[in-house]
Amino acid sequence: MDATTPLITPDYLHDRQNEQRMSTWESAKVDLHYVLLSSPLNILLVFVPLGIVWGYLEISHTWTFVFNFLAIIPLAAILAYATEELAEKAGSTVGGLLNATFGNAVELIVSVIALKEGQVRIVQASMLGSLLSNLLLVLGFCFIFGGWNRIQQTFNQTAAQTMSSLLAISCASLLIPAAFKATLPSGKEDGLIDEKILELSRGTSIILLIVYVLFLYFQLGTHHALFEEQVEETEEVLSQISAKPPHSLTIKSSVSFLLAATILVSICADYLVGTIDGIVESTGLSKTFIGLILIPIVGNAAEHVTSVMVAIKDKMDLALGVAIGSSLQIALFVTPFMVLVGWAIDVPMTLNFSTFETAILFVSILLSNYLILDGESNWLEGVMSLAMYILIAMAFYYYPDVETFIA
Repeated sequence: MDATTPLITPDYLHDRQNEQRMSTWESAKVDLHYVLLSSPLNILLVFVPLGIVWGYLEISHTWTFVFNFLAIIPLAAILAYATEELAEKAGSTVGGLLNATFGNAVELIVSVIALKEGQVRIVQASMLGSLLSNLLLVLGFCFIFGGWNRIQQTFNQTAAQTMSSLLAISCASLLIPAAFKATLPSGKEDGLIDEKILELSRGTSIILLIVYVLFLYFQLGTHHALFEEQVEETEEVLSQISAKPPHSLTIKSSVSFLLAATILVSICADYLVGTIDGIVESTGLSKTFIGLILIPIVGNAAEHVTSVMVAIKDKMDLALGVAIGSSLQIALFVTPFMVLVGWAIDVPMTLNFSTFETAILFVSILLSNYLILDGESNWLEGVMSLAMYILIAMAFYYYPDVETFIA
């Protein structure tokens, strides 16, 4: 044996194990440091323990709702960051599928928990609210912040209109069940009509999910080259915006943070949904307003920040891709998936929105299409979009919940 070769003794093995544990611990601390710096929204992480403690002890419905509402926002940002890091290691195709699957993880978690508790109204309103939030609120902020010091901003008109057309088709399919019920006379067979609407919604949901799978195949397979350039440009812009030095998580670290964030989101979402009835009684807010205006802020905050940052950098194609792309995922994947989840757990979740809601959705899509039709934008168009969103929020603030609207 060479004189320089260490003797393999129990003490030596113990020291080596300690070194490996220290190395793993140091690596974990570095990863945690960069994850915490990955988004300015992470400052809100202080509300995570507050939300869990207030929810566990059932101290106050209002404060439990507020703390968990604020807690889910940074957890959603960490979930998105961990998903992106894992997607980079998994390759372009699998990475694209991961981003598509976990891109709306918060909305899925909150909706599933709400559905299990029978809060169908909250689920329906949050789906519609996510669409309106991306189409009007995010788009409006992008146009305002991106166009404030510029005369005009331009973007790929063909790509925007293609995604907008796909969104119009998917939203039209969401409106069909509502139109179906609105045109039928009410009477003694209301129960039979509701059953037919439930079956129609489930059939429509299956078709929408098939369209979504084909859209993923189009995006990741047959027309992969068209989207690859946009992905690379997005990473380049975000790296320029970010003030932190570059750091890459390992697969193990990415999965760990992904699981931890998912568990914490589930806990906070459970307490959040559990307080909704109490909030409705104590504040007078309707379930529709909570689901349509407040809940979407939780899941979309990180995406909103990203869209505005790239718009400021005059990358409007990327901003529109985030805003409209997220709307497509809600319309083609999350909403029909919730209908099928309700089918599986025997909760009558349908696509039957009220007449007022369908009119709001139609007007919102019409306005967003007008704004992107010419391939140019300015800050005044952003003001129009925000004004429309504020008008809708005011309308739903005063609009009462009506039991007959619930499918």
